[in-house]
Amino acid sequence: MKAVGVIPSRYASTRFPGKPLALIAGKSLLSRVVARVKQAGTLSEVLVATDDERIFAEAQRVGATGVMTRSDHPSGTDRVAEAAAGRGADIVVNIQGDEPLIPPALIDRLVRALAEDATLQMATAASPIADADDLHRSDVVKVVRRADGTALYFSRAPIPFRRGAGEGFSPVPGLHLRHIGIYAYRRDFLDKLVATPPCALEETEKLEQLRALALGARMAVLETEESGLGVDTPEDVARVEAALRALGEA
Repeated sequence: MKAVGVIPSRYASTRFPGKPLALIAGKSLLSRVVARVKQAGTLSEVLVATDDERIFAEAQRVGATGVMTRSDHPSGTDRVAEAAAGRGADIVVNIQGDEPLIPPALIDRLVRALAEDATLQMATAASPIADADDLHRSDVVKVVRRADGTALYFSRAPIPFRRGAGEGFSPVPGLHLRHIGIYAYRRDFLDKLVATPPCALEETEKLEQLRALALGARMAVLETEESGLGVDTPEDVARVEAALRALGEA
């Protein structure tokens, strides 16, 4: 099966304008993400989906395929779907453009999950939650899985709730999981997803993956210890640079 990786990338950002072109230890954030993604052995092509000529040029410079997309997309998923159109891909992987430490092996695991199980429409990832503060933070998205490892529900609330454990309860090892925002889709399901209006659950929690569940998607949730390290604000740059130095990549 042919799989392509798509990195949606916009210049505008409320907290960090121009983030994809920001320098991380001397190299642009985008170039570092592309370099990691290109290490995944299951991808036949790496695309950068953007509406900005500067990002398009940087994508081409660092060895990805730049794809100019519409500027009015409501989400990165819509941008990914447009970029993947006409590429002949069976599987499309949506990779966040602010994760310079994304594990290439995780991308390969997601692709293989779909390639090896025809009943799955999507695959994503999660890592264990060890800290009670993270469990109760609304910006940390939690996921609960079925016994077969597929997604049952995603929430900003601390789920599963521990009745009788008291307010601010601690996470249970192996049970409380932080969702990692990377997705592999079957191409036909991706097209269906972006053609469907948001559902009530998605609108309430502001979580697009709930639309996929409302559509009946079987979504594998692969557990990983590695969750990467994102760049959301200028203050995150020093943190990522320190991690890169520790890995000998800076």
